[in-house]
Amino acid sequence: MLSTALQITLIVTTVVVGGALVGYLGFRIARSNRDLGTDAEKATFETLHQVSVAAPHLAAGLTPEGAATASKHLRSLLAAQALVITDTSAVLAIDGNTPGHEGNASHAALELAAAALGAKRTQVKRSDSADMVCAPIMVGDTPVGTVCAFTPRARAGFVRAVAEVAAWVAAQVGLAELDASRALLMEAEVRALRAQISPHFIYNSLNAIASFINTDPARARELVVEFADFTRYSFRRHGDFTTLAEELTAIDRYLLLEKARFGERIKVSLAIAPEVLGTAIPFLSLQPLVENAVRHGLESKPGGGRITISASDSGEYALITVEDDGVGIDPAALAAVLAGTTESIHVGLRNVDVRLRQVYGDAHGLVIDTAPGAGTLITMRIPKFRPGVEPSAPVAH
Repeated sequence: MLSTALQITLIVTTVVVGGALVGYLGFRIARSNRDLGTDAEKATFETLHQVSVAAPHLAAGLTPEGAATASKHLRSLLAAQALVITDTSAVLAIDGNTPGHEGNASHAALELAAAALGAKRTQVKRSDSADMVCAPIMVGDTPVGTVCAFTPRARAGFVRAVAEVAAWVAAQVGLAELDASRALLMEAEVRALRAQISPHFIYNSLNAIASFINTDPARARELVVEFADFTRYSFRRHGDFTTLAEELTAIDRYLLLEKARFGERIKVSLAIAPEVLGTAIPFLSLQPLVENAVRHGLESKPGGGRITISASDSGEYALITVEDDGVGIDPAALAAVLAGTTESIHVGLRNVDVRLRQVYGDAHGLVIDTAPGAGTLITMRIPKFRPGVEPSAPVAH
């Protein structure tokens, strides 16, 4: 920022050299001063600006790349001569000049950082050239790093400011860990769904295939191919999302294998709007609902029944339903399953419900209408365009 003396010099020089610019330049400076407000307002704006531009660089946690960029803004925020960010064992970034510590700033910072990490509190080291303040970055009760700042004289206000900056960094790191934990939780839930499919489905499918080997070898070969394709899809290792078209293809293979066991006891109806086939949906979010309808709705019903799968365009959403006319579910028992307060044969429903809520928000959990003897209707409402997920073109079958 220009000093007052320099601002006046510029105005006078402009008057002498190019008078036509006097009004414009003078207006720009005066207008800028009015817009920024009082000194307190300017300080508040500058503080908010520095933390807002530093935050994205800590979104992945304490990394050397993120710390290197964030340290520049945090040093400016503290008006420190230099700022050092460490983890629990190494310096991640240094920004600025470290008087009296040239070439040895990392060693000096690490020594004081070790003391701050051990004590879990801010440490101050004074010297003739510059004082150093190190505050631990605490995520919960665990120190994960430090913020160390150099200043000519570390007064009480500066020490508190460094501690506040370390607390702010800790909040950003905590959010990064929360995001990572959420991603791991979703991955674990997908693995749980795969495990649910695996033992029951594989055993019964192989038995069904074996029953056709002697009586209908061509049918047995066809079922082996369908079984291989379905299991390849279910156990794939990449991507949290798929398209509705891909999930429906997997469901078609699943139902072919189940019909090999149940024959005409299982009937299937589809009503799918072509315009929603490319909608991105969480991987293995629809297939478990169909499996639930087969295993727990129709398998125990004498004579079997019908499953109806529909998907329609509903403005910004794809409306997807799975309905069966099977034995139904006791609403109280279902509520306990969805709340996670009990284990049940319907645990797959809870896994899907939790994942939908995590991805899209609580308003997008499963809606289930059921009663004993009255069948089950499950509805899911999926945004057609989710940030970060490109909708795929419909897949031809």
